[in-house]
Amino acid sequence: MRPTQALRGGGDIPLGKYNKFIGHWGNMGGRPQKGIITYGLSPNRQKLFAGAAHDAVFNTWRRFSSQVLYVAPPFIAAYFLMNWATERNEYLNSKAGRAEFSE
Repeated sequence: MRPTQALRGGGDIPLGKYNKFIGHWGNMGGRPQKGIITYGLSPNRQKLFAGAAHDAVFNTWRRFSSQVLYVAPPFIAAYFLMNWATERNEYLNSKAGRAEFSE
């Protein structure tokens, strides 16, 4: 049994090339646009590394400068804390430290 025109979407809705509904979404059944010109360039004809070194330097600096204040202070604090802990451990295990804290 073949579906009727009403079941396909109504009587005034156009059917496409292969008898399929081609309306509504983006007005696909409308008239084609005119006056739109697009140009393309083959990937084989482009300069692959044009400005790559220049962009890499400045993009790296931009990314570094935007993140350094989030990363550097915790690393600096961890370095000083670890340095203090190492010196304290060496003092407590030395002759003077054992004499000071022995019972």
